[in-house]
Amino acid sequence: MNLSLEGKNAIICGSSQGIGYAIAEELALMGANCILLARNEETLKLAVFQLDISIRQSHAYHVIDFNDQDATGLLIQKITSEQKIHILVNNTGGPPAGPVVDATEDQFLLAFKQHLIVNHILTKAVMDGMKQERYGRVINIISTSVKVPLKNLGVSNTIRGAVASWAKTMANELGEFGITVNNILPGYTTTRRLTSLIENTAKKGNVVIEVVQKNMMDEIPAKRFGDPSEIAAVAAFLASPAASYVNGTSIPVDGGRTGSI
Repeated sequence: MNLSLEGKNAIICGSSQGIGYAIAEELALMGANCILLARNEETLKLAVFQLDISIRQSHAYHVIDFNDQDATGLLIQKITSEQKIHILVNNTGGPPAGPVVDATEDQFLLAFKQHLIVNHILTKAVMDGMKQERYGRVINIISTSVKVPLKNLGVSNTIRGAVASWAKTMANELGEFGITVNNILPGYTTTRRLTSLIENTAKKGNVVIEVVQKNMMDEIPAKRFGDPSEIAAVAAFLASPAASYVNGTSIPVDGGRTGSI
C-alpha cells in the first residue's frame, strides 16, 4: 500500500495544537512538506520545529485569523504562487455551544464565514495546481453532527451540515481531475474544545466535571475519548495515494458513538 507523501506539499489549518497539529505531525512523518496555519505564532513556531525532517522535508508556518476572509485570500494566493499544493486540510474551531433557539443571526453568519466560506476560498485557490499535478486531497475536519445533530450545539450542527453538503458537491465536480474531497467527523476527542464543553456542561448542570466526563464516555461503545492521533491516522490515509478512489465520503472517527449506519 502506497502511503508515501514524499514530494507532496500540504496546508493544514488550525495546526498549532490539537487535531490540526496531530495531522501535520502524521503527514510530515509520511514525507510531506507541511505549511501550518493558525493564529498563535508562538505555538506555530514550536509546532513546526517539532515536525519530522528525516528525509529533508521543508516545513513552514503562517499566522492567520480565519475571521478575516480578505487576509485569508491574500495569504493563500501568495502560497500558491510559490508552490503547488497537493493536500489541503480544512480545520477550524467550532462555534460556541448553545441551543439553536437562542442563537442570533450574527452567530450563524460568523460561523458560516469561518467554516464554509474559508474552506471555499482555500479550496478554490489550490485546485488549479492540484489539477495540473493530477493529485489533490481536500480533507475537511467537521463533526459527527453531520450524521446526528448533537445536543446544545445548535449553530455548529447547522453549519457543519452545510460544509458537508458543500464538500460532497465539490467532490462530484473535482473527481475527474484526480482530486478527492472527504470529511472526517471526529467524536469526543481530547482537545481544548472538549475540555471547554465539559466545563460548560458541568457548570450549567451544577455537577462535578468527573460526572460529565463519565456520562459522555458511557455514550461511546469504546468507553473512552479519542486521541488526536487517531483522527490524524484517518486523515493521513485519505491524503495518501492509497486513498485515490475514496471520494465524497463523511467518515466518523468516534469510537462507535454515532447512532447511524
